[in-house]
Amino acid sequence: MQGNQTYATSNAHGRPVRESGSQGRREGRHRRTTRRAGRWHRRLLAYRDVELLPSPAPAGAGEECLLLVHIRKVVGRVTYRACDECAEGVITDVVLDEPFRDCGLGTRALSHLRSRHPGVAWRTTLETRLTRGLLRRMRVPRAPVEGNCSHMRPASAGSDSAPAPAPASAPGSR
Repeated sequence: MQGNQTYATSNAHGRPVRESGSQGRREGRHRRTTRRAGRWHRRLLAYRDVELLPSPAPAGAGEECLLLVHIRKVVGRVTYRACDECAEGVITDVVLDEPFRDCGLGTRALSHLRSRHPGVAWRTTLETRLTRGLLRRMRVPRAPVEGNCSHMRPASAGSDSAPAPAPASAPGSR
């Protein structure tokens, strides 16, 4: 049955139907494909699909961590120490995956930190290229390495104790 064709060779108006023309297209010739990619889409994902979850830092030592999670995958982390008594906070580490670097996710994470800890003055000890621009835009000043508040400083030997009395001179020696 070679003459039996099931495909239409013309439409209702008698015009021939194109084989590969507009059958696959939905509307316009220059319409975007179904898969979105690029900076705009990552920015949209950063504000819609990324969750910000607090957790204890893996290093410990009184640090906390803000995890940035996109569909059950950690795509970033902000490690910080916050002291509510002296209203100071120090950002010690910011890590973002490469696809999420220039989409506003770092800005969103630091804004979230500021809203979680209102009234805290934030500083940083970071000096990497990624974080330098982000923290400058967010107006987070650079802190000296030992510039932690008294609650965060490790106690050094003899700093909290009274000074040792001067040794008494032996009798007969002048």
